[in-house]
Amino acid sequence: MKVILLNGSPHQKGCTYTALHEIQNVLTQQEIDTEIFDIGTKPVGGCIACGYCYKNSKCYMEDRVNEFVKKADSADGFVFGSPVYYASANGSLVSFLDRVFQSGGQSMRGKPGTAIVSCRRGGSTAALDSLNKYFAYNNMPVVSSQYWNMVHGNSPDEVKQDLEGLQIMRTLGNNMAWLLKCIQLGKENGIELPQAEPWQRTNFIR
Repeated sequence: MKVILLNGSPHQKGCTYTALHEIQNVLTQQEIDTEIFDIGTKPVGGCIACGYCYKNSKCYMEDRVNEFVKKADSADGFVFGSPVYYASANGSLVSFLDRVFQSGGQSMRGKPGTAIVSCRRGGSTAALDSLNKYFAYNNMPVVSSQYWNMVHGNSPDEVKQDLEGLQIMRTLGNNMAWLLKCIQLGKENGIELPQAEPWQRTNFIR
């Protein structure tokens, strides 16, 4: 089993990474493979609704999005991490995820996902709400913790002083491991993901 932890911060070893690394340590202890995937610092273009991905299962823009989609196919679970920007997720991460779910969403369907955020002070719950909608849209079980999935601090050292926040990350890691093992046990006993019905798209204006 493998979990990809997506670092949506431009800082490779910053506050968001510190929280993700706490989860990673727990997953490793639970004998689950992990990879932290950084979106990096290059600009991430937003979805232009061209439809290329519907025919080619990848975005026409050859960047980190397509690289992530390839990795997502063989992953079993996902953790999306973001700093809080104006009470929302990092804009680059939002553009990244919009394109990921358009071009590679089917490879993530039915796989557990969760989001975590880091902030100096506020806006965390609003940012979490926007990130969790990706999972809800894509038939992905959402992994929870003992509180909202956030850490506070203006630097990695300050995040390490947020003892409750770090505990929340560890609980999240253990819950992710537990759910992955339950899903695996179910598959071994013939319990598969429910068959999806053909999508009934209904437009409200005709």
